[in-house]
Amino acid sequence: MGTTMQAYDDLPRNKANYAPLTITGFLERTADIFPHRPAVIYEDRSYNWAETRSRCRQLASALNARGLGRNDTVSVLLHNTPEMLECQFGVPMAGCVLNSINTRLDADTISYIIDHAECRLFITDRELYPIVAEALETSEFSPEIIIVDDVNAGTQPDVPTALVDYERFIGAQDPNYTPPPLEDEWQAMALNYTSGTTGRPKGVVYHHRGAYLMGMGTAASWALPMHPRYLYTVPMFHCNGWGHGWTMALMAGTIICLRAFSPEKFFEQAEKHNITHFGGAPIIMNMLASAPDDLKPKFDHTVKAMTAGAPPPASVLEAMAHMNYEIMHVYGLTETYGHVLLAAPQEEWRAKTISEQAELNARQGVMFTNLDGAAVIGEDGKPVPHDGQSMGEIVLRGNVVMKGYLKDPVETEKAFKSGWFQSGDLGVVYPDGYIQLKDRAKDIIISGGENISSVEVENTLYKHPAVDVAAVVAMPDDKWGEVPCAFVELASGASASEDDLINYCADNMARFKRPKKIVFGELPKTATGKIQKKVLRDKVKDLT
Repeated sequence: MGTTMQAYDDLPRNKANYAPLTITGFLERTADIFPHRPAVIYEDRSYNWAETRSRCRQLASALNARGLGRNDTVSVLLHNTPEMLECQFGVPMAGCVLNSINTRLDADTISYIIDHAECRLFITDRELYPIVAEALETSEFSPEIIIVDDVNAGTQPDVPTALVDYERFIGAQDPNYTPPPLEDEWQAMALNYTSGTTGRPKGVVYHHRGAYLMGMGTAASWALPMHPRYLYTVPMFHCNGWGHGWTMALMAGTIICLRAFSPEKFFEQAEKHNITHFGGAPIIMNMLASAPDDLKPKFDHTVKAMTAGAPPPASVLEAMAHMNYEIMHVYGLTETYGHVLLAAPQEEWRAKTISEQAELNARQGVMFTNLDGAAVIGEDGKPVPHDGQSMGEIVLRGNVVMKGYLKDPVETEKAFKSGWFQSGDLGVVYPDGYIQLKDRAKDIIISGGENISSVEVENTLYKHPAVDVAAVVAMPDDKWGEVPCAFVELASGASASEDDLINYCADNMARFKRPKKIVFGELPKTATGKIQKKVLRDKVKDLT
C-alpha cells in the first residue's frame, strides 16, 4: 500500500497537465473562437474580440517595453471606456498589478495611493488629469502619466505636451506580442483600495487564481448564457467592475460601456443594443424604476440585473418586474473580489407575491459556486442557530478572498483570524440556510454603493477651527440608501452654521463624502470619555 500511495504523489506536474489560472486565458480563447463577435461598444466606437485582444497585447507590450513587469503597480483613473476594459486584461498580461482608482476620490487620497502602491505608471482620462496633477504635487512617487483622450468627455482640460497619449502609447507595439507566461497563479494581479474602518484606505491585493474563479463563478451562479449583451453601469474601479468584464470575455459577450450613468443614457443604450444583463447599486435600480414611463424601452426578453448592498424595496422590485427586469441580490466586499453570496431563487418562489418575493430576495443568501465556506459566528465563536434571529459576524473563506492588505500585516492577521475572513458585518441565518445582513460594520457608511469612512469625515471636521468634538454615523436616505450625518460640539466661543461645515468638508475631501446633515449639541459619552455612537444612531432614527 505504501508503494501505491507514493506512486500517486510521484506523478509529475508539468506544462502538459498544469497551467496557472488567469483571466487572460478567457480573452485568448474567445478571441480564437469568436474573433469577429463584438466585444466592446462605446458610442461610435466598437471592437471585436480579435481587435480587443490585439489592443490588450499592445498595452502589455508597451508596459514591458518600459521595463515594467511582475509586482510593478500600474494605476488607472478612468471611466467605463474601452481603455479601462483593456487595462483589466493588458496590465495583468504584462505581469503588472492593476490599481483601479475611484474616480470620485480627492487629490490627497490619490496622492496617498500613488505612494502606498509605489505606482510606476499612471493612466488617466484627460478630464480627470487636473486632480492627478494636484495629487502629484504632494506624492513622493512621480509615475509616468499616460493620457486617454475621449471626445465624449464633458471637459477637455489642457495637459502638458510632454505627456504621452494612450493611442500613441500602445500604437507602435506589436498586436501579436506574446508576453512572458504567468508562472504563479498566486501572483498579485490587482490592487483595490477600500475605506475600511480607518481614515486612510487599505490596499486589497487580488491574485490571478481568485480573479479567474470570480469570472467562472459569476457565469455559473448567474446562469449566464453564451453571448450576453451587458451594459456596464458598475464602475470598473469597483472590485474591477465586480469582475464582469472577465466574465463577459469568458462567455464571449458584448460589453456596452457607459461613461457616466443617467436613466436617460441607460435606457437609450439598453434599447439601442438590446441588452440582456447589467449590474448596479440599489440606487441605480431606484432611479430606473422611478424614471418617466416614456423613457423605458419595452423588451421582449427578460433583462437580468445584479445588485449589491441594501436590497431594493418591494415597490422597486415590483416596478422593475413590470419592466421585464429580473433582479438578483448579491453580497460581497472589496476583500472578496466582489459578490460571493446571492439570493439564489428557488422554483417555489415564483408562486409568491411580489412582496413575498422581495422579502426573500432581501436576504444576502447562499454561497456563489466559487466560495468554499460562509458562516455566521456568534460571540462564543460558534455558528449561530439557523433561526433568523440569532446574530453574529459573517465570515467567509475560499479562493476568492484577498491575499491580504498591502504593507499591513497587523490588519491582514486580524482579517484572517481563526481561519476565516472576518467581514465585520453582522447577520443571521434562516432555517433554509440563507444569510441576511443585519448591520454593517459600524464605522462604514454605504452611500449609493460607495463606502464612506466615518473616521475620515470626522477627521476633516476636526480640522475646522470651530469644531471641538465630532462624530459621524449613517443616516437613512431614500435616494442614496445611507448618507453621513455629523454630530458636532463647537469649541467654546466659536460659531459655525450647518452650511459652513458641510461646505468645509466638500472643499477638503471628496464631495460625495461630505455630511448631508449637521446636528449641534453636546455628544453622549461614556465615563471614560468615549463617544457613544449607539446613542447617536438611535437619535438619527428620530431625524428621518
